[in-house]
Order: sequence, then C-alpha cells, then structure tokens
Amino acid sequence: MSEMGYMQRRIQVEITWLIALSQLGLEECPSLSVQAKEYLVGLFQNFSHEDAVSIKEIEKTTNHDVKAVEYWIKRQFKSEQLNASVKKELAKIEEMVHFSMTSEDINNTSHALQIQAARDTVLLPFIDQVISTMLQLSLEYAAIPMLSRTHGQTATPTSVGKEIANFVVRLKKARGKLVDIPLMAKMNGAVGNYNAQLAAYPEMDWEKIAQDVIETPAYQQGASFDQHFGLGLTFQAYSTQIESHDYMAEFFDAISRLNVILIDWCRDIWGYISLGYFKQRLKEGEIGSSTMPHKVNPIDFENAEGNLGVANALLRHMSDKLPISRFQRDLTDSTVIRNIGVAFGYSVLAYQSLSIGLSKLEINKVKLAEDLDNAWEVLAEPIQTVMRRYGVSGAYESLKDLTRGRAVKQEDLAKLIQTLEIPAQEKERLLQLRPDNYIGLAGQLAIRVK
Repeated sequence: MSEMGYMQRRIQVEITWLIALSQLGLEECPSLSVQAKEYLVGLFQNFSHEDAVSIKEIEKTTNHDVKAVEYWIKRQFKSEQLNASVKKELAKIEEMVHFSMTSEDINNTSHALQIQAARDTVLLPFIDQVISTMLQLSLEYAAIPMLSRTHGQTATPTSVGKEIANFVVRLKKARGKLVDIPLMAKMNGAVGNYNAQLAAYPEMDWEKIAQDVIETPAYQQGASFDQHFGLGLTFQAYSTQIESHDYMAEFFDAISRLNVILIDWCRDIWGYISLGYFKQRLKEGEIGSSTMPHKVNPIDFENAEGNLGVANALLRHMSDKLPISRFQRDLTDSTVIRNIGVAFGYSVLAYQSLSIGLSKLEINKVKLAEDLDNAWEVLAEPIQTVMRRYGVSGAYESLKDLTRGRAVKQEDLAKLIQTLEIPAQEKERLLQLRPDNYIGLAGQLAIRVK
C-alpha cells in the first residue's frame, strides 16, 4: 500500500494494457515475442527501490506522477541490457505506452490491485489467525460453565466456549462479506466513454477490450506467455473520469464492521480478565506497572481496541468521502486514498495485538466456579418456568419476592421447591439443578461452530 507499491501496480497496469494492445492485430502495434513479453513483465515483477527513486526523479520535472511512470517505462525500452531484437520490437510500440488512457484508468486499477493484494496476503491471514485461535478456545472451553452478566448483573449461566463462539460466528460472517465484495476497475478514457479509443480505431469494440483486460486473470509467475492475461478484477462499465469508489466504501465498511466486532470482543475479554475468569501467562522480564509490582495488565487487548478505533475513524471517513466527486472529476479523492494503507496498518497492528493477547490467556476455573456457587439466585428462572408449565399461580412473582436483590442459598431454593404443587419427578429434577449445570445447550452450541 506504499507509494512504491502504488508505482509498481501502475507499471503492471501500463504493461498489461500494452501487451493487450499488441494482441489486437493492430498494424501500428505488432505482436510481441516471448522474450519481449518476459522483459516487460519483469519491469513490474522485479520493480526495485532504485526504480521507484528513478520515477520520483522524473516526477520532479513532470510534476505528474502517472506521466513519470510512462516516461520511466519508455526509458526501459532503451536499456543497454536489452538484446538488439527485443529493443527493436519495443521501439515499434513505444508510443503505444499509455495509449488512449487517462491517468485515472491507470490509478483506479492500481488501487484495486493494491487492495486485492492487501486483502489476500495481509488482512485475511491476520483475520483468519484471530478467528482460528478464538475457535480453538471456544472448543476447548465449550463445557466450562460461566456466570453471565446482563447489564453487568448476575444472570443465567452460559459456558466460556459459547461466549467465545458468539464472536467466532460474527467474525466469520463479517469475513465472508469482506471476501465477497468485487474489486472494481474501469479503463474507459477521460470521461468514461472511450472517446479517444474510438477516435483512433473506430472499428474496434473498446468496451469489450477493456473488460477483457480487467477481468482476465493476472499474469502469474511461470505462466505461458502464449496465453492472454489481464488484471483479475471486476469490470466497471459506467463511470465519469474516475471509478466511483463505491466498492471501496463497501470494502472499508466491511472491515470497519469486522473491527467493531473485535472491539466488542476486546472489551468483553478485558472484563473477564478483570473479573478473574482469565489469567494471563507471565512473560519473563515483563513489567505491568512502574510502581505496582503485582500487576499483569491486559495491554494487548487495550492496544488492539485503541488501534481498531483509529483504523475505523480512517475507514469511515474514506467510505463517506471517496464516493463523492464534483462533476466528472475532482482531486479530493487523491490525497485521501493514499491513507488506505494507514487504515489497514492500524487494523493489522490490532490483529497482531489480539493474537498475542489470545496466546496468553489461561482459564481460571476456580474463580469461575466460585462465582457460580455464590449465585444461586439465577435458578429462579428455571424454577418459575417449570411452575408456569404446571399452571402454578404467581410463579414469577413468588421467585421475584424470594430472590430479587437478595443473597440466596441452595437451601432456600430447596425449601421452596419442596412446597410446589408440581409432579414429584419435576421437584427432583429441579433439586438437581445447580448454577454450574444450568447452561442449556451452551456446550453443544460452542462445539457446533467448527
């Protein structure tokens, strides 16, 4: 997502378009040999820091970044490293570099390629690592009972694994949305109508040519040069000078939504650590506080929450701003769009912190059991529900009077159960209930997530 990466993708687009032109049978742009194609592809595959510096030097004169890329490519056609025959081939098609393209034809496709690479090689692997780790925790802790806390108050028991599974399901859905968003690109000239292309070659179907270049899979290392190759994106048929960036907004919203789920998780796990339900593995030499030696702070989850917030501030601004452009084009998107990598970077920092934090977690079964054993009032729910089944009048009110705002003991509930006018086997079943075995389908639901 860097400026250098942006340049590399621009060169890829320019070269892909040039090779596509050479395959159209145009007299002025003859087909190229395998050796010539190999050299051209090498310009973007082997792009170096030195190459990027060279382009920036050209840009000092042109004061136009895309034109600097075009001039740099043309200079490579005269490289002393080229053999005479390839140099002769390239000389014939030199003026076809950037033929009929507006800068935004190159830029929008380059941005889509950058986002595609960032999604597939950076974002998704980190996201998948977080989801995978949480899935393993949900399976490992599937049957470990835990006191729920609705509104921060003691509530119906659940299991540790089920609470983690809730997040796993949400994250998987959000990941799926992210993957399904088509990455759009257009190559239709100055205002989206193929004006220049048709002026030069009115007999050609330029819309189909552009679509083929955009949608044909990109060249892969080792592929045959006899085959056509393109950019591997989704064709945008309608645009002004710029691709509308609606897909970008959708993509950034999808990441933002996934990040919100992770913020929710960070806050919950922070709370569970605070309650003592989880411990954190100690790391030799680490210090939790400059003055309080005992502390082991949940800093990984705090760092993750903070970075997710910064990422989302940028992502949401971009999703609001980028689809808006005055008339056929203004440049307000250009400076904003260069911050995509910054937003992705803060997200990645958060995913890294989450992975580290998750790796340190240790369940505290003693504390979990202790809290459950001090919360017998949560069994008011199943008792009054069974009473309702058998038509016992005032079931809810009876349990409310007994338990609301009071410390309830096992024997208090046992006395009440014995007085109920319900079948004997139901009384026995209620007497067997404990806060740690009243978890419904929590264990099964946690396991089913896999």
